[in-house]
Amino acid sequence: MNIPGGVPDERPSARTLVIIPTYNERENLPLIVSRVHEAAPEVHVLIVDDGSPDGTGDLADDLALADPDRVHVMHRNSKDGLGAAYLAGFEWGLNREYSVLVEMDADGSHPPEQLDRLLDAIDAGADLVIGSRYVDGGSVRNWPRRRLVLSRTANGYSRILLGVDIHDITAGYRAYRREVLEKIDLGAVDSKGYCFQIDLTWRTINNGFTVVEVPITFTEREFGQSKMSGSNIREALFKVAEWGLRGRLDRARGIVR
Repeated sequence: MNIPGGVPDERPSARTLVIIPTYNERENLPLIVSRVHEAAPEVHVLIVDDGSPDGTGDLADDLALADPDRVHVMHRNSKDGLGAAYLAGFEWGLNREYSVLVEMDADGSHPPEQLDRLLDAIDAGADLVIGSRYVDGGSVRNWPRRRLVLSRTANGYSRILLGVDIHDITAGYRAYRREVLEKIDLGAVDSKGYCFQIDLTWRTINNGFTVVEVPITFTEREFGQSKMSGSNIREALFKVAEWGLRGRLDRARGIVR
């Protein structure tokens, strides 16, 4: 990308890919893609569809045909979890030399209008930027109290067991510099659900990268159903406990992973 006058734009965010996993998001998908490009016209979008039976994949193809330079589609044959979808998207983006890779939900809960907050922090030197609900200026709208309590409990549980000073480690709105994803052993990541976000944050910190939180406004979806399940919660409980214990043992032995 060049800026007026022919001077190359050397900001990392000048080549940004927003990865949007989908499963039965036909109502939400055109809205979120439109909002992304209204807020950040230079950003590219990769839709990773896990074989949605409601026709989301076909709609994604239509969006890509209408805007082939900025919208791309990956079709996967099975619903294999949020983590697997993002890992596939990361590989696609890294192979095409994107400098910044962003995770964004399809349901509108992550406001594209606040994407600039994440990208500005990346350009200022952060390696991973988390769009946080739980730092000053962050907020949650229209969530049932039960979901809010569950989210805050999960974040507190993770902070204590992992010993990290991240207020919203479970957050799914985030931007990575490509160098982080190249350094992390993505092939060793097997987290399926929302535990994936904790997993990659933990690996990012352990590899010595800088993690920054910026405030965002999280809004509950208007259309469709949440993909949160009991298995997601159980996975997070056991894996976070395992990582926390292993981390303490490694530090006691002087091992750096």
